[in-house]
Amino acid sequence: MEINVIVPSMGESITNAIISNWFVNDGDFIEKNSPLYELETDKITSEVNAEVSGIVHTKANIDDEVEIGAIIATIEEKEIPKDFNVESKSPKIPKDNESIVKKVEEVEEVEEVELEKDKSDKEERKKMSPLRKKISQRLVNAKQETALLTTFNEVDMYSLMKLRKEKQEEFIGKHGIKLGFMSFFTNAVVKALQDIPSINSRIEGEYIIKQKYFDIGIAVGTEKGLMVPVVRDCNLKSSAEIEKSISNYANKARENKIELADLEGGVFTISNGGIYGSMLSTPIINFPQPAILGLHNIQERPVVVDGEIVIRPIMYLALSYDHRLIDGKEAVSFLINIKESIENPLTIFND
Repeated sequence: MEINVIVPSMGESITNAIISNWFVNDGDFIEKNSPLYELETDKITSEVNAEVSGIVHTKANIDDEVEIGAIIATIEEKEIPKDFNVESKSPKIPKDNESIVKKVEEVEEVEEVELEKDKSDKEERKKMSPLRKKISQRLVNAKQETALLTTFNEVDMYSLMKLRKEKQEEFIGKHGIKLGFMSFFTNAVVKALQDIPSINSRIEGEYIIKQKYFDIGIAVGTEKGLMVPVVRDCNLKSSAEIEKSISNYANKARENKIELADLEGGVFTISNGGIYGSMLSTPIINFPQPAILGLHNIQERPVVVDGEIVIRPIMYLALSYDHRLIDGKEAVSFLINIKESIENPLTIFND
């Protein structure tokens, strides 16, 4: 029996996608539920598994743009061959044919070498992926359609790092996950949004929409580009629940298993450039969200505490915001609110 491989629906607003990868070759055998191909849209990248076991016959190539519902392959349903090689995803080649295969491989290698000689070693041309194009478009739109401004502050991480060290073993034992910095910053953002509700808003045409929910986007870097999965109802979640949500989303994003629904509806974004060593940056808002908090690298610096110079772990914070909606006073107050929460971490630790 032959089964059609059909491009699945990936959200109401998505009508087509790009085949970014085939995990098997035409004519290969595949096991049921094994990765078959990868689809990329302007919003997400997703792996699609085989519905049955059998021989794959592809009808589309990598980089082809296909419509939702299109047939891009068929699977000739068969049982797993006894000589199936799991690593190669194909049945083993009979010994009588080994010499023929080797000759073909040698010819192909020679052809590849000759082709490489003709190519320039100074440049590499690669088509921009739909996701990268969309990211580029959104960044440009955010700059063009908003009055973008950034304010900065610094936060002393000493108390937070001390509390995290004291609570870590107990937290892992109780919840099965490490206590990180992101749950503290997420809680700090929620508190600041509650204390300064005008920032939890967005502009729609001539209207200002005040939002009364706290869905926080956490920026995650992947090989395909930056994604911002949204942790829902952070005001109702414990620190452990926030940590687990962030970890699950980060894994899904890096494994190309993120869903469109995971990326929609955030009111505010946190971006941690510090994990890459960034000292300071001016992040661009995730429009139509009104603001984004940028976290940076923690470095020991001399600071004055109670009239004495001491060495403390300091992080620079950056708040970029839409000045059409948020006044400078509100933005500065918001950032100071976060600073005070982080420097008094017990006030936002919700175990």
